[in-house]
Amino acid sequence: MTQQASAATRRYQGIDAAHHINAFLDQKALNQEGPRVMAEGKGVYLWDTEGNKYLDGMSGLWCTNVGYGRQELIAAAVRQLEQLSYYNVFFHTTHPAVNELSERLFALLPGDYSHVIYTNSGSEANEVLIRTVRRYWDVVGKPSKKIFIGRHNGYHGSTVGSTSLGGMKFMHEMGDLPIPNVVHIGEPYWFAHGGNLSPAEFGRKCAQELEDKILELGADNVAAFVAEPFQGAGGMIFPPESYWPEIQRICRQYDVLLCADEVIGGFGRTGEWFAHEHFGFQPDTISIAKGLTSGYIPMGGLVLSRRMGEALVEHGGVFAHGLTYSGHPVAAAVALANLEVLQREGIVDRVKHDSGPYLQKCLREVFGQHPLVGEIQGSGLVAALQFCQDKASRQRFANESDITWRCRSIGFEQGVIIRSTLGRMIMAPALVISHGEIDELIDKTRIAVDRTAAELGLL
Repeated sequence: MTQQASAATRRYQGIDAAHHINAFLDQKALNQEGPRVMAEGKGVYLWDTEGNKYLDGMSGLWCTNVGYGRQELIAAAVRQLEQLSYYNVFFHTTHPAVNELSERLFALLPGDYSHVIYTNSGSEANEVLIRTVRRYWDVVGKPSKKIFIGRHNGYHGSTVGSTSLGGMKFMHEMGDLPIPNVVHIGEPYWFAHGGNLSPAEFGRKCAQELEDKILELGADNVAAFVAEPFQGAGGMIFPPESYWPEIQRICRQYDVLLCADEVIGGFGRTGEWFAHEHFGFQPDTISIAKGLTSGYIPMGGLVLSRRMGEALVEHGGVFAHGLTYSGHPVAAAVALANLEVLQREGIVDRVKHDSGPYLQKCLREVFGQHPLVGEIQGSGLVAALQFCQDKASRQRFANESDITWRCRSIGFEQGVIIRSTLGRMIMAPALVISHGEIDELIDKTRIAVDRTAAELGLL
């Protein structure tokens, strides 16, 4: 922010500096710079306290799927607050809102899924995953199956357990992580690690790492493989088409649960209701959040296959787990209204057949031959531009994170919010974005990429 910021902006920046520890940044540096203060949202746009308008190309944090300011969701929250502002699902009780949500949720899912444990976030959903999976193996008589296999550069949240499942090295170093019985294999990032292999060969090679790790550890000791259908915070990495079918085959062969983190991919992002449908595999658990409520109120959950849910129920006994706000009635009412909007307006189908293909086509037309862009990945309304120094050899910049951060900063100056992760620029706009708004997103992103390329001497 500029030194000429308004009194209101300076006031909020002062409070932030005095009292907040913000997410994933150097707080000392932020306090010196001063954060943007977002004040208003409508549709796919945001305004800060200085009156600057931004096209939100990241839908908040991959979550405002129906856009900002949807009156149906606001009205649902108000009605529920007036009727039953809170009650828990402890002590032999339930309430209408959470049951109506569950009925709608399982109508969207295939019949292979039967139960859900609600949480307040994706991090919590993946934290709950650890205990639930181990509880399942206990009740079916295989208590030695305790080890979880994740992927390097995968992201599953920032709690102790979910950070451990993820493979972000810098996060592990800050907390003496991962916890015991969590190990990792390589990520299916062909552009960075594929070498001379074709994408199909590389996908199979990465899947083979899972089989090798299971055999090393002993199949009787491995509980689950946990992964995002496409990596989100790790750079919006789509694996080769050969990857997921082979991963599923290996999990089934060795009786290892296949756990899909759909916190980002769920509820229409790829043009399917769930990203695992796009990639053609069937997980045993599905972690959900973000798009469940379009970010209007915190809510997440862990969806269980019928195999798991029925085993946990039929075994009987107390599963010593619970959260005060699990299945919160207001969150459930907002989630239900959100799913109704997505269905009534055919938004997911529109992403698959209209807005998604349009975004992907435009990106490839504009950036396909760009000197700074070595690869374009994505489907539906999620995409990534891979920056590189040399396209032919796929050589990446040594300081690629600095370069993409610079591009992101230029984007803000142009009034567009796109995300930088390692050497990739990522976009995931609200699912209600129009063709005209996609044009604006592309045009402003092009300016940011062109200016970045010019600063590097590539244009």
